[in-house]
Amino acid sequence: MSFAVSMLVFLGIASIMGTVLKQNEPYESYIIKLGQFWFVYFENIGLYDVYHSIWFLIILLFLVLSTTLCIIKSTPAILKDFSVFKDSLEEKSLLSFTHHFVIKNKKDVSTSKVLQYLKQSKYKIKDKLKENGDFLIVAKKGDYQPIGYILTHIGVVIICIGGLLDGNLIFKAQELLGYKKIETLDIPASKVPEVSRLNVSNTSFRANMTLAEGSSDKVAYVREKDGYLVQELPFKITLKDFRIYHYSTGMPKSFESDIVISDPDLPQDITKTISVNHPFTYKGIAIYQSDFQDGGTKLNIKLQHLFNSNSTRNIDGRIFDKVKLDKDQITYEFNDFRKFNILNLKKGEKEKPRNVGPSVTYKVRNSSGQAREYLSYQYAMPIEGRSFFISGMRETPQEEFKYLKIPADAKGSIDEFMLFKDALQNKILIESVAKKMANQSASGADKNSNVQESFETSVNKLMTLFAQGGFSNIAQNIDKNIPASEKEKAVQTYLKIIDIASSEIYKAKLNVADKDLNETRILFIQDALNAYSDLFFYGVPYYFDLISYEQKEASGLQLTKSPGQFWVYLGSLSLVLGIFSMIYLHERKLWLLIKAKGGVIVALSSNRQNIDFENDFKKLIQEIKKIIQ
Repeated sequence: MSFAVSMLVFLGIASIMGTVLKQNEPYESYIIKLGQFWFVYFENIGLYDVYHSIWFLIILLFLVLSTTLCIIKSTPAILKDFSVFKDSLEEKSLLSFTHHFVIKNKKDVSTSKVLQYLKQSKYKIKDKLKENGDFLIVAKKGDYQPIGYILTHIGVVIICIGGLLDGNLIFKAQELLGYKKIETLDIPASKVPEVSRLNVSNTSFRANMTLAEGSSDKVAYVREKDGYLVQELPFKITLKDFRIYHYSTGMPKSFESDIVISDPDLPQDITKTISVNHPFTYKGIAIYQSDFQDGGTKLNIKLQHLFNSNSTRNIDGRIFDKVKLDKDQITYEFNDFRKFNILNLKKGEKEKPRNVGPSVTYKVRNSSGQAREYLSYQYAMPIEGRSFFISGMRETPQEEFKYLKIPADAKGSIDEFMLFKDALQNKILIESVAKKMANQSASGADKNSNVQESFETSVNKLMTLFAQGGFSNIAQNIDKNIPASEKEKAVQTYLKIIDIASSEIYKAKLNVADKDLNETRILFIQDALNAYSDLFFYGVPYYFDLISYEQKEASGLQLTKSPGQFWVYLGSLSLVLGIFSMIYLHERKLWLLIKAKGGVIVALSSNRQNIDFENDFKKLIQEIKKIIQ
């Protein structure tokens, strides 16, 4: 029993770990969350698939053996006690009971009334006339309570057996002996070797299948450690249609799939609709609606060059496909498309999250194989009273996205920023604005002076530096050429010149009159300057502009074959019945000895002497006194 309790403690600790740490995730996710050190440590002790690990199954096995021995050892005595009345107790033994009562010198006791009372109180009764003339009544009730002990332990054993059945011990043994091997390469299912495939006779598995609308498959993937196994199915599944229902905010409310089961054993195909928590079971395999993802959405994209106005191009892509730009030696890898994105744009304020529209997640890989991940939204978002096009970038999956915010124009497009960006890179326009600013800053007498020429040169150089590297380029120039004591003054002067020159460039490029340069346009210019400066940290020479899309969704299905499920349910029922029997059934054993010479001895016992037992004893004595006296 002590060993069984120890095993239960270990089992509880393991179950806590298996609940806190999400199971059967890709190893890359664990590395990101835990770091390399803890990832290796947790992998060595098998925490990524606790319930199927060897040590967990061994704990279950030992718990089954230990608890079974407890049952074998204790059950005969419990069953024997169930059918036996202990009528051999003598007067001395009854007087030694903690709960006993003696009525002295009482003769002519009506045994029939006593027996009638005990029968009314649901006692099982046996009476016996002793050789010395004493009359012994033995009664008991609640004797089913010890059966709860048996049911509880049997429940534990059955649950553990169910866990062992679902633990796929056959595969564990095959892997240990080298007959099966986990596949780690990302290859099509048809090319996975036989050593990494599980046939249809496999008794237990939990596998995943992703189907795009209109596609079908008859294999699923079992995630194992750092790879997977291919589980063959005895039937084919086709996704006929997939639907998502949304709340008014755009948040998914529910989703469901119309699937078709094709099996040579069937006279015709079976069409079923499955949804979350409403699976369909066929041939012992339960098909669950687990999640959804993109199924290969078609994308029409406009790549706008950030540093060359003549290199804008349109490309067509598809999620999970790649597009290589030979001229730039970069490859676009499209990973995911989301039609709805629910974001809280005003953090800290009491405003409901809102749908900001479609987004695309993709990677841009250079010729050396290094890749950055990007997240671009199709539509402009309102931020602090203004609208911005948002595009995030991160160099590794462990990092948070760093966002490029490009201001939208009055029409809600990015066109005005692109024109302004081109203007900032136009040397002729910069020279023209520098000359204009120099003329405006000089008095009539000094128009041809060296001061005017020097100012024009400074403006030209400053705006060229900004065009070539943004504010960081200006900062480097200040650090390199300006004494520390004059840096603050130089920064203020340079920023003022950039603001004025940028406004002039903006007016010249977009044909805006001085009177039309209102506060809204001034804010746009400031936001555009910040965005332009951030372009140099964006990591790719193109801005990703999603023009249109043709969405195609895919349904994520989970397929489980769980022969232990029935036994776990049966064991749970036995466990509950056993626990309730032990808690709510009160075992009582009564001895009433009517002495031939006069006097009555009453003794009561129970396997649990609690407050209820004390109350029952007092009530019993009162009732027997009434009958006898």
